[in-house]
Amino acid sequence: MAAGEAEEQGLLFTDDVSPLPSDQGYRGPTACNAAGITYRQLDYWARTGLIEPSVRGATGSGTQRLYSFRDILVLKVIKRLLDAGISLQQIRTAVTQLRERGTEDLTRVTLMSDGASVYYCTSNDEVIDLLQGGQGVFGIAIGGVWREIEGTLAELPSERAEDSASASSASDELAARRAARKIG
Repeated sequence: MAAGEAEEQGLLFTDDVSPLPSDQGYRGPTACNAAGITYRQLDYWARTGLIEPSVRGATGSGTQRLYSFRDILVLKVIKRLLDAGISLQQIRTAVTQLRERGTEDLTRVTLMSDGASVYYCTSNDEVIDLLQGGQGVFGIAIGGVWREIEGTLAELPSERAEDSASASSASDELAARRAARKIG
């Protein structure tokens, strides 16, 4: 995905909270491993626009999507919301709202839910108000998810977007081998 496409989609968080360079990302299987999701889920969410890779999108057969740290953070939050029984439609609405709001300090954000709606809390008072109103059933502290993903990704391979040149030459080599097999 080009930078313009990422801006079109709207990054979930516009502040630069990622501990990695913007051209460094993780392939789909690594993102799945870190977020605890299946590759089928990842592919579906990318194709439907729920969360698209912000480092590099797939540009055809043989190219690899590259997901940023932030993308993986969102994937993990989506997974937690799904596990709590929130519908994918409601999650799409929550992700859109988070993109629109943005935040300066993600570690202070807690997503609360009553099983039907998702609420965005940035203070203890907001969490308490939700609980006293009987609305909050569970919460996801993004700061905790952040630290969990940092630890997981530290052990997993990453690559730079500029490595796409080597990926395309690998697919060219593969194409050459296939063509040679067909001829012989």
